[in-house]
Amino acid sequence: MISKVLSSAVYGIDAHMVEVEVDISHGMLPSYSTVGLPDTAVKESQNRVKAAIKNSGFEFPSLKKITVNLAPADIRKEGSAFDLPIAVAILNTMGFLEKDLVRRYIILGELSLDGRIKPIKGALPIAVASKEMKIKRSSSEQGIEGILLPAENSAEAAVVEGIDVYPVENLPQVVEFLSGKVTIQPKKIDINKYFNDNLKYPIDFSDVKGQHHVKRALEVASAGGHNIIMIGPPGSGKSMLAKRIPTIIPNMSLEESIEATKIHSIMGMIRDNRALIVTRPFRSPHHTISYAGLIGGGHIPMPGEVSLSHNGVLFLDELPEFTRNVLEVMRQPLEDGKVTISRASTSITYPSRFMLVAAMNPCPCGYKTDPKKECSCSPMLIKKYISRISGPLMDRIDIHIDVPALRYQELTSDNNGEISDKIRERVKETRMIQQQRFKNENIYCNAHMDSRQLNKYCQVGKESKDLLEMAINKLGLSARAYNRILKVSRTIADLAGAEDIHGDHVAESIQYRTLDRGEY
Repeated sequence: MISKVLSSAVYGIDAHMVEVEVDISHGMLPSYSTVGLPDTAVKESQNRVKAAIKNSGFEFPSLKKITVNLAPADIRKEGSAFDLPIAVAILNTMGFLEKDLVRRYIILGELSLDGRIKPIKGALPIAVASKEMKIKRSSSEQGIEGILLPAENSAEAAVVEGIDVYPVENLPQVVEFLSGKVTIQPKKIDINKYFNDNLKYPIDFSDVKGQHHVKRALEVASAGGHNIIMIGPPGSGKSMLAKRIPTIIPNMSLEESIEATKIHSIMGMIRDNRALIVTRPFRSPHHTISYAGLIGGGHIPMPGEVSLSHNGVLFLDELPEFTRNVLEVMRQPLEDGKVTISRASTSITYPSRFMLVAAMNPCPCGYKTDPKKECSCSPMLIKKYISRISGPLMDRIDIHIDVPALRYQELTSDNNGEISDKIRERVKETRMIQQQRFKNENIYCNAHMDSRQLNKYCQVGKESKDLLEMAINKLGLSARAYNRILKVSRTIADLAGAEDIHGDHVAESIQYRTLDRGEY
């Protein structure tokens, strides 16, 4: 006898419907086989399913031939989420469930040996795909009523409107529900309330003593979505400043939140019954990370740090310490806002629109710019240290800013400066100006302008042209660096509420090219 149960498989950041078919028949010898491109975790479900069914008080057909097929067979199935639908299909074949009820739900979950249902990865993209499937089947007799998911994943999936999410905790509960003996209330999430309750940062820009010119540079970077690098001695506050950048970037929209949550969901990083990621992601990988860890990889490519920081901040501390080939693979996501990972059998594209924030010491020992400690590095050693960062990568960083060591008076001062909320309001207003400017373009902030848009929106007067000519001739700036200055000038003008770019805007922007001025 054959039983069919609807389930789902995650592929990239999207999910695809999978039909779990189970056939139980008489054979010469008892057997259990799984087909349909299952990975090792799916094949091992045999032992989990068997133990869960027995320990939940049901009979398992041990002496029969059991065949499990996961269709379509050309999509690779991975993970333990198929445990529950396989168990349901087996029990349905044996007559424990109402067949009409089983066909109306999409079922996923990992089984413990005692029948408890553990959380899975990718609940949010699965809910999105389930809603689309429900719409397609709405006019058919076999319509979809909802999803059966582990209780820990229910909040995450419930943010998708238009599909009911039923939280389940163990196999006996699922059997009783699909037998029509008990009812389960769908999980409901008030999105607006959830945003308001969870949109909090435990840190604030006012925590940072001094460094007012650095805070100004970070405000400019946040307002225009510009990449930035901070250069300063150890203990000057580079990491502390970087961690507070998400607090001054405008809050995420629901669309941005869902995009970010999808990526974290397929990595299994949504826990503690959370529904959405509502604060800007902040990722800070160690400099020993591999290029696969940064960009993504694996037999079935999974997202890396550049995608986990999508719609947020990617902080690379001690930038010259990263392996050169690791830094070079960042050029595509920095330019395109996405990363494509290709394998022999597949190619997956993940979004990776992030703000790059980097930090580095001015020299190997770190004390070249420290007035109190003597630097022990030779000019050749310093030049070699700086050259670890390739020119093409450095050209993609719009703002270079010095972070000097703090003086005693600044450390003991009671004046902490502005709080993040006030800075974020100015940044938000500036972003709104850019959104209005680019409403007919496929970009959202100044940092993403191409050459055509630069010519259209970054016209400068004679005074500004003279400043730019002097900077290019004196500093030997590349064409890309020239474009970066124009983009930052446009953002500074927007912050000032100016329609045109003036000389003082260009002058400030030129000051944000520290590494181009040959000071190191």
